[in-house]
Amino acid sequence: MTTIKVSVRNLVEFVLMHGDLQPGSIGVSRAQEGIKAHQMIQKTSGAEYVPEVTLSYIYLQEELGLEIKGRADGIIKKESGACIDEIKTTSLDLDLIDESFSDLHWAQAECYAFMYAVQEGLETMETQLTYFQLDTAQTKKFSRRFSLAELSEFFIGLVKRYLTWARQLQEWSLVRNATISTMQFPFGTYRPGQRELAIAVYKTVKESQKLFAQAPTGIGKTMGTLFPALKAMAEGLTVQIFYLTAKTITRTVAEKAMNDLQKQGLAIKRLTLTAKRKLCFLPEAACLPEECFFAKGYYDRVRAAVEDVFGEEAWTRQVIEDYAHKHSICPFEFSLEMANWADVVICDYNYVFDPRVYLRRFFLDGGEYTFLVDEAHNLVERARDMFSAELGKESWLLLKRLTKEADLRLTKSLTKVNSALVKEKKRCTEAGGSGECVTKEPPTKLIQALRHFVKAAEQFFKTNDQLLVWREQLIEQYFQALSFIRTADSYDERYVTFLQQVRDDFRVKLFCLDPSVRLREALGRGRAAVLFSATLSPMEYFMNVLGGEEMSYKLKLGSPFPVENLCLLINDRISTKYKQRGITYDQVAEVIATAIEHKEGNYLVYFPSYDYLHKVYLEFRAQYQHVSVICQTSGMAEKEREEFLAMFAVNPDQTLVGFALMGGIFGEGIDLIGDRLSGVIVVGVGLPQIGLEREIIRSYYDTTSRQGYEFAYMYPGLNKVLQAVGRVIRTEEDRGIVLLIDERFSLASYKKLFPEEWKKICYVATTDNIRKTIERFWADGVQK
Repeated sequence: MTTIKVSVRNLVEFVLMHGDLQPGSIGVSRAQEGIKAHQMIQKTSGAEYVPEVTLSYIYLQEELGLEIKGRADGIIKKESGACIDEIKTTSLDLDLIDESFSDLHWAQAECYAFMYAVQEGLETMETQLTYFQLDTAQTKKFSRRFSLAELSEFFIGLVKRYLTWARQLQEWSLVRNATISTMQFPFGTYRPGQRELAIAVYKTVKESQKLFAQAPTGIGKTMGTLFPALKAMAEGLTVQIFYLTAKTITRTVAEKAMNDLQKQGLAIKRLTLTAKRKLCFLPEAACLPEECFFAKGYYDRVRAAVEDVFGEEAWTRQVIEDYAHKHSICPFEFSLEMANWADVVICDYNYVFDPRVYLRRFFLDGGEYTFLVDEAHNLVERARDMFSAELGKESWLLLKRLTKEADLRLTKSLTKVNSALVKEKKRCTEAGGSGECVTKEPPTKLIQALRHFVKAAEQFFKTNDQLLVWREQLIEQYFQALSFIRTADSYDERYVTFLQQVRDDFRVKLFCLDPSVRLREALGRGRAAVLFSATLSPMEYFMNVLGGEEMSYKLKLGSPFPVENLCLLINDRISTKYKQRGITYDQVAEVIATAIEHKEGNYLVYFPSYDYLHKVYLEFRAQYQHVSVICQTSGMAEKEREEFLAMFAVNPDQTLVGFALMGGIFGEGIDLIGDRLSGVIVVGVGLPQIGLEREIIRSYYDTTSRQGYEFAYMYPGLNKVLQAVGRVIRTEEDRGIVLLIDERFSLASYKKLFPEEWKKICYVATTDNIRKTIERFWADGVQK
């Protein structure tokens, strides 16, 4: 007997969802407020009210069992019999909600009523829908009574309509697990450190743990994490794998690894999620059924599309687009729907962590998921951004002017938001003349005004379907307000309010200084998490900021490449500190020229800022005109990036020097193998630019751990340096030079953070030392 599990919510939505695709979640409750509302109703409903009752029912047909499971919000044990209470929170006016507001809500209640009636042997059941208005705390209730025969007819009807799909899922899981069980490691032998990583990942999944792993380039992190996670899936230890990345290039590597396994016989349903702006078929149209044909009747067509595409195994961007076109549905929403049925989902961090866009269908309740977080060093700043929220005054003022004649209530709410923003601006001005102000208290009046606006906007959406020119901007501001309110709900001692005058706009930011708690919550929605990177150093820093715990597993692996293949030099006689940079342009240019003169090849030089980069670039180009140079510029388009990297040719017949930004688009995630890159020169220790936000972070960690400077500047800077250095040796055959330029590289505080493989460092005080050391290195390579 094979058992397929489905939640009550997913069963109901799969079978009964119909109609148009509506933008986002207009009218849907804010999660934290919703939880509190549920708890309040449950606590104040008397002794006969039993909250949060788990119910299940197994429907058997031949050799298939379908287990339907869910948690009823409450069961009221009245004298007249039992009543299922289904609580729904809303920010809509209760006047807009009547008994026929949602068939899906009634369907959920009826499913729970059937399961409870069967469990308790009852012949009749009452069902109740309780709508809780989030802003007024008022409730509105509707009730219906059903016989067991009526409930049974409805429930079994739902199940039978789902059963065909369930059989397909069952058959697929058997095929998938069989191929995983016989799957061999695709490369014959493990690389040094790779087997150790794979064992640690499998153990982490099996024991429902978190693993922080530093795995240098060359170990094969992607396959070393995916392979054991898939093995755990076949053993029933995890139901789905989310491979999370920060950049497109890393997603491509994960896709290739999965493709390699599929070529060797692995049967797997894998999905790559692509950003909405890249997938949209009608970018000029608003995301409204009135304007977008692909949103109109979306739910009437999506089920057929799901069943159609299920025959494919690689749900890539192209496949998603092809089937979305075929069935005339929104490709982005279709890709999110397919995430329900994928074994492996390859996607950006935000689909798991960002409260604005994370996949609620998975992570509201959590599940037996495994998170593989690639290049986890990038998650620190991304998490701060995801858990922060920001508003600009000008966009609200513009919307107020646009809506002036349309809706009195809406305009009034926008006036309140603008007035609150004006008061915050005045507070900032009175605090000092810098145009920047920080407070540890949330902007209560502004948050209150935004709540009123959300309510007014939802009333407008519900009662007005005119195609107004500003409707899309209203939707945008609505979701911006929701994001701000949602962030405010989580505001605690790890947040500050940052007020700032930026050119012609005034901005209010709820700034998350320490994302660790919210990351821990997000990772807790799954079974296991593996956070890995080549530069997860120092480990204690990343564990602290990324939500690690004392019991979390740690793994530090050494580089698999021969140490002698890298010539590592440090010139500690030049200070690249901000105030000294102006006198170093010619010195740095001379050191670069010396480092590249012995061997014709391609070189990358990394700088801490565009200004410093540009000044040295001009100096170098003027002094060494015989050398070909290219320069990264701010905001390069994808085609320009590709052209930049294409210049690093195989077997170069002349020297090329590329000037790039440390921590930028060419600072990590690029593979220039063999003689496509002969060396890297890193100018400076990579400290983030000093600014009020950085200083706020520094102050926070000074208070909490006495490591403010390290957490705000030193560790993030060193990570950029390590990533830049990592561009040189990408395979066992690669040889190359690395030259670090800055006096701080000789300080003990930096030396103790150097990787284990940096054993043979040459400190070179003069250009003559540099020349001789590099000449010797390349000569040794020729002799070998």
